[in-house]
Amino acid sequence: QVQLVESGGGAVQTGDSLVLSCEASAPIFNTYVVGWFRQAPGKDREFVAGIRWTDTYYSGSVKGRFTISRDTAKSTAELLMNNLKSGDTAVYYCAADPDVNNGVGLDKSYRYWGQGTQVTVSS
Repeated sequence: QVQLVESGGGAVQTGDSLVLSCEASAPIFNTYVVGWFRQAPGKDREFVAGIRWTDTYYSGSVKGRFTISRDTAKSTAELLMNNLKSGDTAVYYCAADPDVNNGVGLDKSYRYWGQGTQVTVSS
């Protein structure tokens, strides 16, 4: 069983930057697909960013502001978030799966999930 632990969330102001990290309990990030999702109060969980091999994927609302990456040597994945907006306020989750047969952007594609980290952006 793989465990994922997110860190790096916090309270920031509009325009600020944050880096979220996801650490895995096993060296999976060299082969697994990694996704970041978020869930705001009262809303469904939504895809934010994903990385499969060298390909990266972003939702339209974060493209150009967020960057997903991974360090396979450290078994970590990161989400760099620039120019944060109030609409980015949510709990952010890291997810991983060896196959994502249903697509990188679908939460049901991922077998392993972290517990989430809160990001709050205020103006």
